[in-house]
Amino acid sequence: MSSSARARALRHNRDADWDSWPVADYLAENYRQLHPCDIGVIHHHSAFYRQFAPGSIARSLEFGAGPNLYPLMLAAAASRRIDALEPSTANVRYLRGQLAEGPDTSWQAFYTLCRELDPALPAKPAEALARVRIVPGAADDVPAGTYDLASMNFVAESVTEDFAEVAALCADFVRSVRPGGHLVAAFMERMPSYRIGDGPDWPACPVDAGAVRAVFAPLTEELRISRLAKDRTLPEYGDTGVLLLTARRTETSRSQS
Repeated sequence: MSSSARARALRHNRDADWDSWPVADYLAENYRQLHPCDIGVIHHHSAFYRQFAPGSIARSLEFGAGPNLYPLMLAAAASRRIDALEPSTANVRYLRGQLAEGPDTSWQAFYTLCRELDPALPAKPAEALARVRIVPGAADDVPAGTYDLASMNFVAESVTEDFAEVAALCADFVRSVRPGGHLVAAFMERMPSYRIGDGPDWPACPVDAGAVRAVFAPLTEELRISRLAKDRTLPEYGDTGVLLLTARRTETSRSQS
């Protein structure tokens, strides 16, 4: 098969039925208990948020929130308002239920760790989530420069097999913040397309630290990438670990396009 034929065979974000995302199975496999991977991400993200005075960020963005609540909880120490951008109707339904009825009890262990690491968080997870506004929509629905801070967790590399689309989604993520705005992110390292429960394969693109750096370096400054080892307590998704990123959108004109 030629390279052009292989490129045509790649599945893209638009090819997957994200409205049918298996929320219950995904949560059961990944977030009904606190895994070592989560502990590592929470430690990394908490250190990022502790650089800001409580409530000093007027408006932050969770870019592709999914049904994962702990990134939203972590942002509450610094952010007065958190917009959870999410295109999947299944995930939006779950998020709305969590905000209306209070988070599932399984999230308490996550929040306990979040608050141990950042005591500026409210006493209860529901109080942290009260700052969240759900925004149904896709990456290109976000006007450039809207936010002071944006977070993205396991999104760009987990929705397409085409690295060019991964790069475009990451660029949209960067452009969602104003020049000089802050970014924090997590990526599955080298994860191929994957399956949740007994469902279909979902498109993904294996990325490593070099690929992530190549995407973000032209658009950001103060770029830092670190790595968590593979979490053997999770289902086998084919990944080799987690990549963690912090950066600021560059102030120079090259990021304005």
